[in-house]
Amino acid sequence: MIKGTQPLEKTIETSGRGLGGALKAADRDLLTLGIAIAAVILFVGTGGTIMPQIVRSWMGQGTAPDMLLTNAVLLNIALLIFGWRRYNDLHKEMLERRQAEERARQLAERDPLTGCLNRRSGPPAIDALIRKSREQQQEVAVLMIDIDNFKQINDLNGHRTGDHVLTTIAKRIEAELPQDSVLIRIGGDEFACALPFHYHTRDRVDGMADSIIARVSTPVEDTEAHIETTISLGLTHTDPHSDTIATADRLIHCADIAMYHAKKRGRNRHYWFETQMEDELRYRSEMEAGIREGLKNDEFVPYYEQQIDLETGDLVGFEMLARWHSEKFGLVSPEIFIPIAEDMDLIGNLSESLIRKALDDASEWAASISLSVNISPVQLRDPWFAQKLLHILFDSGFPPHRLEVEITESCLHENVGAVRSIVTSLKNQGIRISLDDFGTGYSSLSQLRSLPFDRLKIDRSFVTEIAAEEVSGELVRAIVSLGKGLSLPVTAEGIENGHVLEKLRGLGEIEGQGYFYGRPEDAATTRERLAALNLLAKSAAPVRDKTGPAGQPTEDQRKAS
Repeated sequence: MIKGTQPLEKTIETSGRGLGGALKAADRDLLTLGIAIAAVILFVGTGGTIMPQIVRSWMGQGTAPDMLLTNAVLLNIALLIFGWRRYNDLHKEMLERRQAEERARQLAERDPLTGCLNRRSGPPAIDALIRKSREQQQEVAVLMIDIDNFKQINDLNGHRTGDHVLTTIAKRIEAELPQDSVLIRIGGDEFACALPFHYHTRDRVDGMADSIIARVSTPVEDTEAHIETTISLGLTHTDPHSDTIATADRLIHCADIAMYHAKKRGRNRHYWFETQMEDELRYRSEMEAGIREGLKNDEFVPYYEQQIDLETGDLVGFEMLARWHSEKFGLVSPEIFIPIAEDMDLIGNLSESLIRKALDDASEWAASISLSVNISPVQLRDPWFAQKLLHILFDSGFPPHRLEVEITESCLHENVGAVRSIVTSLKNQGIRISLDDFGTGYSSLSQLRSLPFDRLKIDRSFVTEIAAEEVSGELVRAIVSLGKGLSLPVTAEGIENGHVLEKLRGLGEIEGQGYFYGRPEDAATTRERLAALNLLAKSAAPVRDKTGPAGQPTEDQRKAS
């Protein structure tokens, strides 16, 4: 899988024998050859005279030669036969050893599955290509290629099919590469390529990247499956204006960052490396470390956004929102840390800890106040999610009918069967289920009828435009009518001003939430609000006096008002 480059000149030790063992074997080989040559010379010197006498004696035509000379000739013949056979055996042994060493070298330098250079031999080959291209006034482009969703391919079809996909894609990539290029299997489902090009013809590298993506996207046919494959590709290149020679490790690192950027932008595409990508990756790495520390230090807390009955103006519930009070980053928005936590597979632990805190807080609220919690699509992939949530609910003692679980509409397209099972388990215990962000995920009426939802929540993108866009107003009106037809109450998110509120009030019985009613508040401020409205549970402890000097409200109270 390497084109136009010389193999690494390196001897690999095998079977406990290194270069020293090979030299000793060669010495024995020469010694045996010397013995055989000496035996030939001795036979020529003595056999020419003695052998005719021996033959005539055997034929009864003359006297036998001296017995000592006869024995010497016979011994000489035996040495000749032995030496020649031994030489052939040693020669065969040396040939087999050289073949074994060559095989070991191949295994040390190449990936046994795809035949590409491996992580050990690939970077030196790229370094050699960089030096050669620099001498020829050329640059080197390095491409990092990652197969999208390869783990899912393995899980669904088995490792044998996964290996077939890897070998097929390696051949397809190689077929698109020009001569004097290098192809490496970095590991798993990652490949790296390096190829020379002229700096002013970078568009040709873009074209080749597009060709690789298109060729790999062709389905892989297997005896037991029809596999759809795509790749994400990152590129970088040497700098012609730099005085220092770039290293293979640095170029692979930069191309890997660009490839990761391509994955974030939707996969099945390529991006060139830019400096800010590395800054973003460094920031993300810091955020990942911060999230782990934040979970250990209990830095994630629930905030609560009011839910209002638009017809009566009564406070009927709260939606729990996650907030991160980080010692390093300050107050971090969930739009930043939740996607990272999902990628890290920590969203389950984070969500469960927040739900526990929220249920403890809500246990002090009046029985008429409900609590809504959002569930990540990642959590719905866990077949044990319903049992985990019910266990948390049982430990808290919070009434199930006051808890509402919000599921985003996009979850229905990932695995509607798993969602139905989870929703049914929760509904059987009295928990209410709402379909969040309705209108953005293209769910069908059959799904709405088949899944036992209790509420529809209109996405804020439609609600915020209702005052200015007649089309959006019609869409909100249609969703409200749909909810009435399906006997599903409706909640409108994103009420930002009184004009939007008036528009919604004319549509019927709707609940609403948004910044018009106030920003999300922490547990203490929420409790104070409920205490002022006489909406705390009878058993809840009274709110301690937080007035300042001379009866003036504190800063917290001023913020709450």
